[in-house]
Amino acid sequence: MTDAPDALPYRVLARKYRPTSFQTLIGQEAMVRTLRNAIESGRLAHAFMLTGVRGVGKTTTARIIARALNCIGPDGKGTETVDPCGVCENCVAIAEDRHMDVIEMYALLKTLEEPLEHVKFISATTEIRKVPVTVLSRCQRFDLRRIDIDALAAHFTKIAQTEKVEIAPEAIAMVARAADGSVRDGLSLLDQAIAHGGGVVSADQVRDMLGLADRGRIFDLFDSLMSGDIKAALEMLDDLYNAGADPVVVMQDLLDLTHWLTRLKLVPDAGSAALTPEAERVRGRTMAEKLAMPILARTWQMLMKGLQETQSAPSPIRAAEMALVRLAYAADLPSPGDALRALERSGSASPASRANGSAAPSSGGGTTNAIGRSSASSAQSGGPSASAGLAVVARSEQPQPLARAPQPELPATAEAVLALLEEKREMTLANQFLNNVHVVRCEAGRLEFRPAAAAPSDLANRLGETLLRLTGQRWMISVSREAGEPTIAAGRAAEDADRRATAASHPLVQAVLAAFPQATIERVRPLGADDPAIADAAAAEEDDFGYDAPLGEDEL
Repeated sequence: MTDAPDALPYRVLARKYRPTSFQTLIGQEAMVRTLRNAIESGRLAHAFMLTGVRGVGKTTTARIIARALNCIGPDGKGTETVDPCGVCENCVAIAEDRHMDVIEMYALLKTLEEPLEHVKFISATTEIRKVPVTVLSRCQRFDLRRIDIDALAAHFTKIAQTEKVEIAPEAIAMVARAADGSVRDGLSLLDQAIAHGGGVVSADQVRDMLGLADRGRIFDLFDSLMSGDIKAALEMLDDLYNAGADPVVVMQDLLDLTHWLTRLKLVPDAGSAALTPEAERVRGRTMAEKLAMPILARTWQMLMKGLQETQSAPSPIRAAEMALVRLAYAADLPSPGDALRALERSGSASPASRANGSAAPSSGGGTTNAIGRSSASSAQSGGPSASAGLAVVARSEQPQPLARAPQPELPATAEAVLALLEEKREMTLANQFLNNVHVVRCEAGRLEFRPAAAAPSDLANRLGETLLRLTGQRWMISVSREAGEPTIAAGRAAEDADRRATAASHPLVQAVLAAFPQATIERVRPLGADDPAIADAAAAEEDDFGYDAPLGEDEL
């Protein structure tokens, strides 16, 4: 009697069915075509960057390229090929992660900048934004797309047949949707489903495994919410929760249904996908035709808010219930556009109609229009409309234009901006504006400038915020590379130098400087700027000396 050979260890489906060639790589046809053409034409780059979400085939693609470049064929005499043989020493060693020339490693900018002739770099990452641009600029980039649900379902069906597993098409569709475009995630879920079902996998088993709600029950729940029947909606949610459905998943399913109905309304052919059951297609089209686009948009926004609350709440089921309550109570409210149109259509009505929410004349001569929520249908079902109502009231008489407060005049020059900053005691910012701003363009409400080297990096933001606060109006502040004008400080210094030069050339000043060799011109100020007496004295002195022409704008 001989002992039976040891059974081979079990390999998970994600490893067992990992593609080993370009033919078995699914969902990346554009990249495969590009790489095939590059290898066949001998125009293969020395570095690649593969990016995409987890499980779409980045590392697998890198290994296939490595095998294609290192394959020597069954006879050992081959060269690089688009179809590696899979049996030569190099192909086998790469597949078993033991090839000495194929190493998985992180980053290597220095080596990447100065590659050896025979070295090829194949990088793979899910965080492409974290890769330095110096690396990206040296690589050919391929963005691996998510695998669509139909392709995943076909792939999983083929694998299930190979594994001799009986699995319902609806269960395959659930796994494909839950995979979210990732082959590896989907195969892991399929592996789990096969183990859960013991070789026969039903839709109910996969639904229980994933914590999903029955798709038909989600339709019923959504229908109750849209009709405002909160009692029925809460009962359905309780039933789903007691059956093991996760409240977060229920909210996600409602969001998914809202999105699908919106697409059906916009693109009717969206419901013809092969994985969509006929019952869902028929019911979905009926629901999409009845629901207005503003209602679907509002439902999406409210469900998104409810999902966030459910995910973060201490009790997810209670948060989900409150989200459904809000949604049901808002379901039959008119949209703002409908309310406005109804008000415009309403002219006048008898006083008796006021109780029914229709238009009624007001005592002031104008017409008051009221829109109320219809409660006839919901009152019988015990829905929220039986006890809650909304009234939109407006007057149809001609509205009077509102008086606008006068807006302050905005400074339109750089000097005016500086004066405003100094007037409002924004001295730090005024100093920066004085010394570090080269104005390119300045007008009321707009300032374009080139900051000096010493300017703080947030100068533009600070100017925008301060001018908004001081003037009450938003300014368009932009930074330019144009040279612009000299800074205000430099301009003032140049003007002062010109005044000094003009004063120094005056005969009277020259006479004073000649009489007092150590004297200097300390300051030049406008004539009469400080005291009218100075101007009078200067004028009298000018007459005494007999000058035909005044000194001009400036005087010593």
